[in-house]
Amino acid sequence: MATIKSKILVIEDDRSIRMFLKTTLAAAGYDAITADDGRSALSVISSHCPDCILLDLGLPDMDGSEIIKSVRSWTSTPIVVISARSMEQDKAEALDAGADDYITKPFGAVELLARIRTALRHTYTQAEKDEISLHGSYRVGDMEIDYKRYRVLVDGQDIHLTPNEFRIVALLGRNAGRVMTYKVILRELWGPAASMDNKILRVHMASIRRKMEVNPNEPRYIFTEVGVGYRMAEETEMKTDGDTACIDKG
Repeated sequence: MATIKSKILVIEDDRSIRMFLKTTLAAAGYDAITADDGRSALSVISSHCPDCILLDLGLPDMDGSEIIKSVRSWTSTPIVVISARSMEQDKAEALDAGADDYITKPFGAVELLARIRTALRHTYTQAEKDEISLHGSYRVGDMEIDYKRYRVLVDGQDIHLTPNEFRIVALLGRNAGRVMTYKVILRELWGPAASMDNKILRVHMASIRRKMEVNPNEPRYIFTEVGVGYRMAEETEMKTDGDTACIDKG
């Protein structure tokens, strides 16, 4: 029985980069399709329903952020931005708009393929994560988030988080491996009217790490993406250290 290949859409106006990406993806076993501008990309997304989208922000007819917002209005297909824009603000804006990851040009094939695998894994396991967040737990290393009892345990011991600290850790656990921007965390936890000053998050995170980490300056569970946000570790990272359809948001 033939293996169904994941379909990756490359949206890139530079022909040489587009062909490099297509060749790299094909060699890795993916079904690669391409678009060289925003309008054709939106048409391909709706007609071909890719499993993952690689998106350059600097397109000739529209900014890539418009594509992110349009796609996010009807599907949760993972979007990995590939851009020459390296400012933290550009990364934060793309992630806030709904991108799943952000790679800065130039980049290597090994890094790119690893990011794609992570994005696809999130798609395949999201329903399971949603179920866990309601009824079970999330574990990474010797840390466990117990969603039913609103507790976080390290080495089996309750670390006694405050309600707001637990909400932050729980949110990151539901999105393990994905960068959550300060803006998204604030909006998810305190609503759209919340202040966008991330000082409150830094204060909470400092307290969380004092309780959770052996060495708060060298975190094992929650990593800081400087100037952008936070990311919860996945089990695969801890081990390293020691055909999906379009998903309608309903």
